[in-house]
Amino acid sequence: MIVLDASVLIAHLDSADAHHENAQSLLEKSGGEALGASAITLAETFVSPARAGRLSEAETAMQRLGVEEIPVGTATARRLAILRAETRMKMPDCCVLLAALEQEAILASFDTSLLAAARELGLKTAP
Repeated sequence: MIVLDASVLIAHLDSADAHHENAQSLLEKSGGEALGASAITLAETFVSPARAGRLSEAETAMQRLGVEEIPVGTATARRLAILRAETRMKMPDCCVLLAALEQEAILASFDTSLLAAARELGLKTAP
């Protein structure tokens, strides 16, 4: 599985985003690999479309991509607190890290700090 950060999903949805072409390329190169995103990441991705009255379109785009929502699990508060303390990353980034750790997945992001934290935790990263 490839766990997607909001930076990839937002760029995919917004053709004016600086990373749009990179997001398209990354998603095309994912092959048959399953795609997932934490529930928090999806919520973060959907904020702008919700403000613009385009939430349904964004949800449909995620369905077309086959992005699986990775729910917040049990004992998550403790695990997120530990990740936040150890990595000093913001909570939404910790949600991405935890989802990738739980799924033993590749983490895809355009955030270099998040990618570095993922590598320090032993995760594979993309791009």
